[in-house]
Amino acid sequence: MASSNMHNLTTLIKRLEAATSRLEDIASSTELPKDVGVLAQQSIPSPPAANSVAPTPPPAPKPASEPLPEIVEEFDAFLSSSVAKYVALSKEVGGLVEQQAAEVLKGFQEQRKFLLISTKAKKPDMPVFQELLKPMNEALMAVTELKESNRPDPKYTHLCTVADGIMVLAWVTVDNRPHKHVEECQGAAQFFGNRVLKEFKEKDPKQVEWLQSFYQIFRDLSEYVKNYCANGVSWNPKGQPAQQVAKSLSSTAAPASAPAPSAGGPPPPPPPPPPGPPPVLDIKTEPAPAAAPGGGFGAVFSELNKGEAVTQGLRKVDKSQMTHKNPSLRAGSTVPDRDATARAKSPAPGKKPKPESMRVKKPPKQELEGNKWTIENYEKEPQPLEIEVSLSHSVLISRCNHTTILIKGKANQVTIENSTRLSLMVDTLVSSVDVVKAQNFELQVNGSIPTVMLDQVDGAQIYFSKESTSAKVYTSKSTGVNLNVISGPDDDYKEVPLPSQICSYYDEAKDDVINEIVAHAG
Repeated sequence: MASSNMHNLTTLIKRLEAATSRLEDIASSTELPKDVGVLAQQSIPSPPAANSVAPTPPPAPKPASEPLPEIVEEFDAFLSSSVAKYVALSKEVGGLVEQQAAEVLKGFQEQRKFLLISTKAKKPDMPVFQELLKPMNEALMAVTELKESNRPDPKYTHLCTVADGIMVLAWVTVDNRPHKHVEECQGAAQFFGNRVLKEFKEKDPKQVEWLQSFYQIFRDLSEYVKNYCANGVSWNPKGQPAQQVAKSLSSTAAPASAPAPSAGGPPPPPPPPPPGPPPVLDIKTEPAPAAAPGGGFGAVFSELNKGEAVTQGLRKVDKSQMTHKNPSLRAGSTVPDRDATARAKSPAPGKKPKPESMRVKKPPKQELEGNKWTIENYEKEPQPLEIEVSLSHSVLISRCNHTTILIKGKANQVTIENSTRLSLMVDTLVSSVDVVKAQNFELQVNGSIPTVMLDQVDGAQIYFSKESTSAKVYTSKSTGVNLNVISGPDDDYKEVPLPSQICSYYDEAKDDVINEIVAHAG
């Protein structure tokens, strides 16, 4: 019996030694055997190897992102090709041209958000629609402001070219063939773009490449609009409200300033907690007064919108404190009194004309009354206006802005007044073209014309055919007028600026006033 127990004890000790040896082998190895159970893996700590690295857990699977609509994908391709090339070349030009290109890029990026919203949302009402257009409008105004506030800049013609073409962003508001609006904006940009081309064609090819990259934006955008928005931007009739979609897109968008985490590295630490709970405003305490609004019309209207509360900050002045009733107060005042005669001679403020936004807009009119054509009140007409005339017809064009008019046939006379950015094309006239109070006016003559008369014209481009090269041009109170005549063996247009400054002096020998044209060279 004793020998049997001793045998069992010896066997148990051998089994225990074998198990201990096996556990030691497991602890010293870098990888646990497959036959060790889960509980054994958790209960037996394995010391780290000298050069071993703790395995990183596999990354959590990312939720599948919603595929972009085709209309947005193609617009992204447009941004990464045409717009990106223009921005890159603008950086090489530098200066204000680079700043303006950044605003142009911002405007197209906001337009991309607008198109994405249109694929997910129902068509909004007008207030919400205008709110969606606000970011694009701000970029448009920034581009124009750079041009207006930097007239002495050497690249002012570049700024004018981009500012005249930036209205292309408004194609999303056009329902009838918006690609026509894109093409018209390219024509507007070419007004100053041709000057850039003429000035730098021989001197700096980089400037010409920059201009062509800007023109390419219009060509590619026109093709995009024809393919995806031929009849305007389409909305999703089964979508959500536009405000809700815009809010969700803005909340899910990643901040641009957040740096991307490095591959394989640990995630960035969470931001430190605030030092303490924010102070709670006691409802009995009087809140601090709001900061005074900045100057300009915004401050004026914000004060007027207070209504009767606008006079709450005023206090009644006692008669004893009025300086005009107490000469002794004026004598002891540290502010010197103005001379009474100076006050009496100060002119009254002039009466300003009524702003254009407050004037009642009359409907467009194009009709023939007897022998007189009347075309008036056209504003940003997308298509050129074309009329057929005969020898006895005269044409009156009044208050037509951002409009192109084609006069086919042979007419007697054309009169233009109070128009901005009007482009006129005529075949043949018996008498003349009279232009009064116009800005950025363009005239192209295909046939013959004897006379052009300009009065109070600010900026004009006149293109004469070979038959009308000898026409006479009379100018009065006009600046920035350029003639373009065909010359040379290749029949190219040659631009000739008209003088706008005259020197007058009295000649005793002739007993008369002598008037001489001042020509600026260089």
